[in-house]
Amino acid sequence: MAFRQALQLAACGLAGGSAAVFFSAVAVGKTRAGGDAEPRVVEPPAWAGAARPGPGVWDPNWDRREPLSLVNLRKRNLEPGEEELASRLDHYKAKATRHIFLIRHSQYHVDASLEKDRTLTPLGREQAELTGLRLASLGLKFNKIVHSSMTRATETTDIISKHLPGVCKVSTDLLREGAPIEPDPPVSHWKPEAVYYEDGARIEAAFRNYIHRADAKQQEDSYEIFICHANVIRYIVCRALQFPPEGWLRLSLNNGSITHLVVRPDGRVALRTLGDTGFMPPDKISRS
Repeated sequence: MAFRQALQLAACGLAGGSAAVFFSAVAVGKTRAGGDAEPRVVEPPAWAGAARPGPGVWDPNWDRREPLSLVNLRKRNLEPGEEELASRLDHYKAKATRHIFLIRHSQYHVDASLEKDRTLTPLGREQAELTGLRLASLGLKFNKIVHSSMTRATETTDIISKHLPGVCKVSTDLLREGAPIEPDPPVSHWKPEAVYYEDGARIEAAFRNYIHRADAKQQEDSYEIFICHANVIRYIVCRALQFPPEGWLRLSLNNGSITHLVVRPDGRVALRTLGDTGFMPPDKISRS
């Protein structure tokens, strides 16, 4: 009986965690007659879901892959015994650690009007070479390279991959640059809500698709490279660490930088490095 009660409490806890939101309200100042700012609460976009845990509360089922949430307890005639449930939970339990390397593309021609013409600059090509050499020097067995389909990310990938022979490359539109969510504090350049509504849902989809604990069938630790863009990486880092995602613009990333996230079997996430370019000479570092 005690076991059943504990199980029910755990299930309730997971349900509460799954209801949590990853968006917090942004207070926007509206000047009163006396000069004071009257806060106005901006509602999160509709695709954001329900509310997140309060400050300091870690949601262990953030990726919806916590074993208990994968067991269908309703699809049965009798309650499983303790041994049977433990066996079913073990079947869904992750065993491996995922090492996720998020690489920002190298410097590119920002003034080109068409996206296809925003190719890497000579410095950008040097940066990609240096990043490729750095990744190769780690001596890791990389499993794959997933990259944004935008020109600057594709060219960066082509150069880096020369230093990692045999690693397969996959292109995706999900990792294309965009505006993930209205930043807080607000920025001076205005964007219509439609931009955040469209880009935000896509970038959130990229996070949910690529950032999660390992599949239960995965036996060995994996090392995966994602080559994309500053906004995408900054948003992913905030989401993975369960920091307020509207704070993404407070982070800064150099071109060709390496950000290393670790997702452990129990769903805990660690940030090993953020925007590392220490392997580049100072005169090769840029942020454009």
